[in-house]
Amino acid sequence: MSGISIDSVVSCNGAAFRENILFTHNGLSGPASLQASLYWQKSAPITINLLPEINLLDWLTKMREEKPRVQIKNILSELLPKRFAEQFCQYYSFHSNLSELSDKRLHELAHTLQNWQIFPESTVGYKKAEVTKGGVDTDELSSKTMSAKKVPGLYFIGEVVDVTAN
Repeated sequence: MSGISIDSVVSCNGAAFRENILFTHNGLSGPASLQASLYWQKSAPITINLLPEINLLDWLTKMREEKPRVQIKNILSELLPKRFAEQFCQYYSFHSNLSELSDKRLHELAHTLQNWQIFPESTVGYKKAEVTKGGVDTDELSSKTMSAKKVPGLYFIGEVVDVTAN
């Protein structure tokens, strides 16, 4: 699925970010993934809402009434990139038409797409990091001049400043 980008809400350890995720040959990237990685801890899940704009269960129920013979992967392609919809349906065994989907499976489909939990194995490491956490505490800096409150004439800007307070 390398190259697929999806507007999502990515949540991790109480923090949530609404931007794109990007599937790469190594895993997930993109603005929302990178921001969430600041809060991720090994073995913790990351939750992704792949369709944050709609009530997916209501929409799927409506589509089942209006387009009962349409395959699930095709109906999802109306909201998500086609390659993603196909891979998702294959992985989670959603191979039927909408009319053949029980209420329970319809709920599972909506829930999985809007509460998709992944358990990353790792990050790409410090050498390839695009975001890092830590640095100079913003409470120790003047918000007007970025000078250190305790050391006159010492200034900090950019990546060295801990704007996420992690």
